Amino acid sequence: MKILVVIGNKLKLYWSLTKSLQTSLLLSTGLAGFMTARCPVIHWYDFVCLSISLYLSIAGSTIINMWYDRDIDAKMARTCARPLVSGQIDADEALHLGLILSILGISFAVALKPLYGLIIFAGWFFDVVVYTIYLKRRSAWSIVWGGISGAMPILAGRVFGMGRLDLVGILLSAAILFWIPTHILTFAMRNSEDYQSAGIPTLPSTYGFQFARSLIAFSSIFAALFIATAGILIGLQWGFLWVLAVMSAGLLILTFSSLLRPSDRSNFGLFKYASFFMLTAMILLSL
Repeated sequence: MKILVVIGNKLKLYWSLTKSLQTSLLLSTGLAGFMTARCPVIHWYDFVCLSISLYLSIAGSTIINMWYDRDIDAKMARTCARPLVSGQIDADEALHLGLILSILGISFAVALKPLYGLIIFAGWFFDVVVYTIYLKRRSAWSIVWGGISGAMPILAGRVFGMGRLDLVGILLSAAILFWIPTHILTFAMRNSEDYQSAGIPTLPSTYGFQFARSLIAFSSIFAALFIATAGILIGLQWGFLWVLAVMSAGLLILTFSSLLRPSDRSNFGLFKYASFFMLTAMILLSL
Protein backbone atom coordinates (compact mmCIF):
# COMPACT_ATOMS: atom_id res chain seq x y z
CA MET A 1 0.00 0.00 0.00
CA LYS A 2 2.81 2.41 0.87
CA ILE A 3 4.47 1.61 -2.44
CA LEU A 4 1.30 2.61 -4.31
CA VAL A 5 1.15 5.88 -2.38
CA VAL A 6 4.80 6.62 -3.23
CA ILE A 7 4.21 5.83 -6.91
CA GLY A 8 1.08 7.96 -6.95
CA ASN A 9 2.89 10.94 -5.42
CA LYS A 10 5.74 10.57 -7.89
CA LEU A 11 3.34 10.50 -10.84
CA LYS A 12 1.64 13.66 -9.54
CA LEU A 13 5.02 15.40 -9.47
CA TYR A 14 5.82 14.19 -12.98
CA TRP A 15 2.39 15.39 -14.13
CA SER A 16 3.10 18.88 -12.79
CA LEU A 17 6.34 18.96 -14.79
CA THR A 18 4.36 18.63 -18.03
CA LYS A 19 2.32 21.81 -17.38
CA SER A 20 -0.83 19.82 -18.05
CA LEU A 21 -3.05 22.74 -19.13
CA GLN A 22 -0.50 24.05 -21.62
CA THR A 23 0.25 20.57 -22.94
CA SER A 24 -3.47 19.79 -23.26
CA LEU A 25 -4.12 22.98 -25.22
CA LEU A 26 -1.27 22.22 -27.64
CA LEU A 27 -2.47 18.64 -27.97
CA SER A 28 -5.98 19.86 -28.75
CA THR A 29 -4.65 21.98 -31.62
CA GLY A 30 -2.88 18.96 -33.10
CA LEU A 31 -5.99 16.81 -32.85
CA ALA A 32 -8.09 19.61 -34.37
CA GLY A 33 -5.65 19.86 -37.28
CA PHE A 34 -6.05 16.13 -37.87
CA MET A 35 -9.84 16.31 -37.64
CA THR A 36 -9.97 18.99 -40.34
CA ALA A 37 -8.48 16.42 -42.70
CA ARG A 38 -10.08 13.23 -41.35
CA CYS A 39 -13.56 14.00 -40.09
CA PRO A 40 -15.16 11.66 -39.30
CA VAL A 41 -12.19 9.60 -38.10
CA ILE A 42 -12.39 6.28 -39.94
CA HIS A 43 -9.48 4.49 -38.28
CA TRP A 44 -9.46 4.97 -34.51
CA TYR A 45 -5.84 3.82 -34.25
CA ASP A 46 -4.68 6.81 -36.33
CA PHE A 47 -6.26 9.11 -33.75
CA VAL A 48 -4.69 7.19 -30.87
CA CYS A 49 -1.22 7.08 -32.46
CA LEU A 50 -1.39 10.80 -33.24
CA SER A 51 -2.41 11.55 -29.65
CA ILE A 52 0.36 9.45 -28.11
CA SER A 53 3.17 10.76 -30.32
CA LEU A 54 2.05 14.37 -29.91
CA TYR A 55 1.62 14.10 -26.15
CA LEU A 56 4.99 12.44 -25.58
CA SER A 57 6.80 15.03 -27.72
CA ILE A 58 5.09 18.03 -26.13
CA ALA A 59 5.40 16.71 -22.58
CA GLY A 60 9.05 15.82 -23.14
CA SER A 61 9.97 19.28 -24.42
CA THR A 62 8.07 20.91 -21.56
CA ILE A 63 9.92 18.87 -18.94
CA ILE A 64 13.29 19.71 -20.51
CA ASN A 65 12.33 23.39 -20.48
CA MET A 66 11.41 23.11 -16.79
CA TRP A 67 14.76 21.46 -16.12
CA TYR A 68 16.71 24.16 -17.95
CA ASP A 69 14.76 27.05 -16.39
CA ARG A 70 14.86 25.82 -12.79
CA ASP A 71 17.36 28.53 -11.81
CA ILE A 72 15.14 31.38 -12.98
CA ASP A 73 12.03 29.63 -11.62
CA ALA A 74 13.64 29.87 -8.19
CA LYS A 75 13.68 33.68 -8.50
CA MET A 76 9.98 34.11 -9.27
CA ALA A 77 7.18 33.95 -6.71
CA ARG A 78 4.89 32.29 -9.25
CA THR A 79 7.24 29.36 -9.90
CA CYS A 80 9.44 29.01 -6.82
CA ALA A 81 7.40 26.08 -5.47
CA ARG A 82 7.75 23.93 -8.59
CA PRO A 83 9.06 20.38 -7.92
CA LEU A 84 12.49 20.96 -9.45
CA VAL A 85 13.02 24.17 -7.50
CA SER A 86 11.79 22.75 -4.21
CA GLY A 87 13.91 19.62 -4.59
CA GLN A 88 10.95 17.23 -4.77
CA ILE A 89 12.33 15.91 -8.05
CA ASP A 90 16.03 15.50 -8.78
CA ALA A 91 17.28 17.55 -11.73
CA ASP A 92 18.98 14.60 -13.45
CA GLU A 93 15.83 12.53 -13.03
CA ALA A 94 13.74 15.23 -14.69
CA LEU A 95 16.22 15.63 -17.56
CA HIS A 96 16.27 11.90 -18.21
CA LEU A 97 12.47 11.76 -18.16
CA GLY A 98 12.19 14.68 -20.57
CA LEU A 99 14.72 13.17 -22.98
CA ILE A 100 13.07 9.74 -22.86
CA LEU A 101 9.60 11.13 -23.58
CA SER A 102 10.97 13.36 -26.35
CA ILE A 103 12.86 10.54 -28.05
CA LEU A 104 9.90 8.19 -27.79
CA GLY A 105 7.45 10.79 -29.11
CA ILE A 106 9.59 11.99 -32.03
CA SER A 107 10.69 8.47 -32.98
CA PHE A 108 7.10 7.23 -32.94
CA ALA A 109 6.03 10.21 -35.07
CA VAL A 110 8.76 9.54 -37.65
CA ALA A 111 7.81 5.86 -37.75
CA LEU A 112 4.17 6.79 -38.39
CA LYS A 113 4.88 9.27 -41.18
CA PRO A 114 8.30 10.86 -41.89
CA LEU A 115 6.94 14.31 -42.82
CA TYR A 116 4.72 14.34 -39.73
CA GLY A 117 7.71 13.34 -37.61
CA LEU A 118 9.86 16.07 -39.18
CA ILE A 119 7.32 18.72 -38.22
CA ILE A 120 7.10 17.33 -34.68
CA PHE A 121 10.89 17.47 -34.41
CA ALA A 122 10.93 21.03 -35.78
CA GLY A 123 8.45 22.09 -33.08
CA TRP A 124 10.56 20.39 -30.39
CA PHE A 125 13.77 21.99 -31.69
CA PHE A 126 12.34 25.51 -31.87
CA ASP A 127 10.86 25.15 -28.38
CA VAL A 128 13.80 23.61 -26.52
CA VAL A 129 16.91 24.72 -28.39
CA VAL A 130 16.03 27.97 -30.15
CA TYR A 131 13.54 29.47 -27.69
CA THR A 132 14.40 28.14 -24.23
CA ILE A 133 18.14 27.54 -24.40
CA TYR A 134 19.30 30.21 -26.84
CA LEU A 135 16.87 33.16 -26.96
CA LYS A 136 14.66 33.31 -23.87
CA ARG A 137 17.31 34.92 -21.65
CA ARG A 138 18.78 37.05 -24.42
CA SER A 139 15.98 38.64 -26.44
CA ALA A 140 12.51 40.00 -25.81
CA TRP A 141 11.62 38.79 -29.32
CA SER A 142 12.11 35.16 -28.32
CA ILE A 143 8.30 34.98 -28.26
CA VAL A 144 8.30 34.88 -32.08
CA TRP A 145 10.43 31.75 -32.19
CA GLY A 146 8.54 30.23 -29.31
CA GLY A 147 5.39 30.94 -31.28
CA ILE A 148 6.69 28.88 -34.19
CA SER A 149 6.98 25.85 -31.93
CA GLY A 150 3.44 26.46 -30.66
CA ALA A 151 2.15 26.49 -34.24
CA MET A 152 3.69 23.13 -35.14
CA PRO A 153 1.18 20.72 -33.48
CA ILE A 154 -1.80 21.86 -35.56
CA LEU A 155 0.29 21.77 -38.73
CA ALA A 156 1.54 18.31 -37.79
CA GLY A 157 -1.99 17.06 -37.18
CA ARG A 158 -3.16 18.36 -40.56
CA VAL A 159 -0.17 16.80 -42.31
CA PHE A 160 -0.78 13.49 -40.54
CA GLY A 161 -4.32 13.47 -41.87
CA MET A 162 -3.57 14.75 -45.38
CA GLY A 163 -0.18 13.13 -45.95
CA ARG A 164 1.18 16.44 -47.26
CA LEU A 165 1.48 20.15 -46.60
CA ASP A 166 -1.38 22.30 -47.86
CA LEU A 167 -2.72 25.86 -47.66
CA VAL A 168 -5.21 25.05 -44.88
CA GLY A 169 -2.46 23.63 -42.68
CA ILE A 170 -0.32 26.72 -43.21
CA LEU A 171 -3.26 29.03 -42.42
CA LEU A 172 -4.08 27.10 -39.24
CA SER A 173 -0.49 27.24 -38.03
CA ALA A 174 -0.34 30.96 -38.89
CA ALA A 175 -3.50 31.51 -36.84
CA ILE A 176 -1.83 29.90 -33.82
CA LEU A 177 1.38 31.86 -34.43
CA PHE A 178 -0.51 35.18 -34.42
CA TRP A 179 -2.71 34.14 -31.49
CA ILE A 180 0.26 33.37 -29.23
CA PRO A 181 1.25 37.04 -28.61
CA THR A 182 -2.22 37.66 -27.16
CA HIS A 183 -1.76 34.76 -24.76
CA ILE A 184 1.90 35.33 -23.89
CA LEU A 185 2.07 39.13 -23.72
CA THR A 186 -0.99 39.50 -21.49
CA PHE A 187 0.60 36.91 -19.21
CA ALA A 188 3.94 38.76 -19.31
CA MET A 189 2.26 42.05 -18.35
CA ARG A 190 0.40 40.40 -15.49
CA ASN A 191 3.63 38.87 -14.16
CA SER A 192 6.09 41.59 -15.18
CA GLU A 193 7.67 41.86 -11.73
CA ASP A 194 8.41 38.14 -11.69
CA TYR A 195 10.13 38.28 -15.07
CA GLN A 196 12.17 41.32 -14.02
CA SER A 197 13.26 39.53 -10.84
CA ALA A 198 14.47 36.60 -12.93
CA GLY A 199 16.19 38.85 -15.47
CA ILE A 200 14.07 37.62 -18.39
CA PRO A 201 13.57 40.27 -21.11
CA THR A 202 9.99 40.55 -22.32
CA LEU A 203 8.40 42.84 -24.88
CA PRO A 204 6.33 44.70 -22.23
CA SER A 205 9.39 45.33 -20.02
CA THR A 206 11.66 46.22 -22.95
CA TYR A 207 9.35 48.35 -25.11
CA GLY A 208 6.55 49.24 -22.71
CA PHE A 209 3.05 47.97 -22.03
CA GLN A 210 1.43 50.13 -24.70
CA PHE A 211 3.68 48.71 -27.39
CA ALA A 212 2.76 45.21 -26.21
CA ARG A 213 -0.95 46.05 -26.36
CA SER A 214 -0.56 47.42 -29.90
CA LEU A 215 1.24 44.25 -30.94
CA ILE A 216 -1.55 42.17 -29.41
CA ALA A 217 -4.16 44.13 -31.39
CA PHE A 218 -2.20 43.68 -34.62
CA SER A 219 -1.66 39.95 -34.13
CA SER A 220 -5.25 39.29 -33.00
CA ILE A 221 -6.62 40.68 -36.26
CA PHE A 222 -4.49 38.28 -38.28
CA ALA A 223 -5.21 35.34 -35.95
CA ALA A 224 -8.96 35.82 -36.44
CA LEU A 225 -8.54 36.34 -40.20
CA PHE A 226 -6.40 33.23 -40.74
CA ILE A 227 -8.55 30.90 -38.67
CA ALA A 228 -11.74 32.14 -40.40
CA THR A 229 -10.18 31.64 -43.83
CA ALA A 230 -9.09 28.13 -42.91
CA GLY A 231 -12.60 27.39 -41.67
CA ILE A 232 -14.11 28.49 -44.96
CA LEU A 233 -11.63 26.45 -47.00
CA ILE A 234 -12.32 23.24 -45.10
CA GLY A 235 -16.05 23.73 -45.61
CA LEU A 236 -17.04 24.58 -42.05
CA GLN A 237 -20.84 24.82 -41.84
CA TRP A 238 -22.34 28.30 -41.68
CA GLY A 239 -23.61 27.81 -38.14
CA PHE A 240 -20.10 26.99 -36.94
CA LEU A 241 -18.65 29.86 -38.98
CA TRP A 242 -21.12 32.22 -37.35
CA VAL A 243 -20.08 31.08 -33.87
CA LEU A 244 -16.43 31.45 -34.87
CA ALA A 245 -17.14 34.97 -36.15
CA VAL A 246 -18.81 35.92 -32.86
CA MET A 247 -15.89 34.49 -30.89
CA SER A 248 -13.43 36.40 -33.09
CA ALA A 249 -15.40 39.61 -32.61
CA GLY A 250 -15.23 39.09 -28.85
CA LEU A 251 -11.46 38.66 -29.06
CA LEU A 252 -11.05 41.87 -31.07
CA ILE A 253 -13.38 43.85 -28.79
CA LEU A 254 -11.44 42.81 -25.69
CA THR A 255 -8.15 43.44 -27.46
CA PHE A 256 -8.96 47.00 -28.51
CA SER A 257 -10.66 47.71 -25.18
CA SER A 258 -7.42 46.75 -23.44
CA LEU A 259 -5.50 48.95 -25.89
CA LEU A 260 -7.69 52.03 -25.53
CA ARG A 261 -8.57 51.66 -21.83
CA PRO A 262 -5.74 49.66 -20.30
CA SER A 263 -6.16 48.16 -16.84
CA ASP A 264 -5.10 45.05 -14.96
CA ARG A 265 -8.68 43.79 -15.12
CA SER A 266 -9.00 44.17 -18.89
CA ASN A 267 -5.58 42.59 -19.39
CA PHE A 268 -6.47 39.56 -17.26
CA GLY A 269 -9.85 39.26 -18.96
CA LEU A 270 -8.16 39.20 -22.36
CA PHE A 271 -5.67 36.60 -21.15
CA LYS A 272 -8.45 34.28 -19.98
CA TYR A 273 -10.60 34.85 -23.06
CA ALA A 274 -7.70 34.15 -25.43
CA SER A 275 -7.39 30.58 -24.15
CA PHE A 276 -11.17 30.12 -24.28
CA PHE A 277 -11.24 31.47 -27.83
CA MET A 278 -8.56 29.10 -29.08
CA LEU A 279 -10.00 26.04 -27.36
CA THR A 280 -13.48 26.83 -28.74
CA ALA A 281 -12.05 27.40 -32.22
CA MET A 282 -10.33 24.01 -32.08
CA ILE A 283 -13.61 22.34 -31.10
CA LEU A 284 -15.48 24.07 -33.94
CA LEU A 285 -12.86 23.03 -36.48
CA SER A 286 -13.01 19.45 -35.20
CA LEU A 287 -16.78 19.36 -35.53
